[in-house]
Amino acid sequence: MGKVFSTIEWKQGKVRLIDQTRLPGKLVYIDCKDIKPLWYAIRKLKVRGAPALGIAASLGVVLGLKDSTARNFSDFVKELDGIIRYLASARPTAVNLFWALERMKRTALKNAKRPISQIKKILLKEALSIMEEDKRACRRMATFGARLIRSGDRILTHCNAGALATADYGTALGVMYRAKQEGKDIKVYVDETRPLLQGARLTAWELLQHKIDATLICDNMAATLMAQGKVDKIIVGADRIASNGDVANKIGTYSLAVLADYHKIPFYVVAPVSTFDFALKNGRNIPIEQRDPREVAEICKKRIAPKGVKVYNPAFDVTPNALITAIVTEKGIFKRRPFSKTLRRLYV
Repeated sequence: MGKVFSTIEWKQGKVRLIDQTRLPGKLVYIDCKDIKPLWYAIRKLKVRGAPALGIAASLGVVLGLKDSTARNFSDFVKELDGIIRYLASARPTAVNLFWALERMKRTALKNAKRPISQIKKILLKEALSIMEEDKRACRRMATFGARLIRSGDRILTHCNAGALATADYGTALGVMYRAKQEGKDIKVYVDETRPLLQGARLTAWELLQHKIDATLICDNMAATLMAQGKVDKIIVGADRIASNGDVANKIGTYSLAVLADYHKIPFYVVAPVSTFDFALKNGRNIPIEQRDPREVAEICKKRIAPKGVKVYNPAFDVTPNALITAIVTEKGIFKRRPFSKTLRRLYV
């Protein structure tokens, strides 16, 4: 069983990506030939998921510089800085986006003495390397994480942390794909994940593509499922992880972690090392994106709330490390006791 679609690719000088706002109704690809439509795709969640955003950002740098006429490195790097600021403004929480932009900047600076035409080629190579590294990381996370799953497990997941969020296999869902490959019989409960329904639209679609037993639930049904003893473990992805193991993920993740703690259910987070922000001591300083009120007041562009009502719409919440059983990365499984020490070997 393998992935049956490509979330993001470099094709003939363009960034080709799945328009995730059209799923599950239609599988539609968008070709971005310059930086503005790519920025719009990031902002409007046509491409989303922390690892995929890092890849999109790196390829965005390539798009932004492809027509550069800079004659010296000083002018070239000024253009690069402007492109980085522009791409960074698309979304604030997923640290992979900023990690990738910083990596592209470092690559340019390391090659400052080379001709501009050659630097452009080097930057494309670096962006493609970021994509390939993500594919390898997905497979390694899947291998490690599948060790946490037993045949017969009933797993609850939130939002979408699958192939649509990465270049390849996914993070949280990748673990489930590998478990099925290993012959384990699993059942997955999928939170619909309001307000954007990314669980209902994307995760449910992915799981069915992989022929995994999936059941969709409303977000507020999770507590009842746990109380009925129908959930054996919870596995989610992440958009930013502080050095102490506090995790920012799609809004509603914190609620699940609290419920899991009360019901004594293991709560696992799966994310690549690029999702860690080791400059942050804890999750209190993670920037939380505030999104368009219409995402709450409307469903599929149909108004469900009275006009004039105030809307609070943070895209993410932060789960304290004390509620997390383990964090799975491409470098292994890190268990609490405490994360501030166990995670240290990721950046030492």
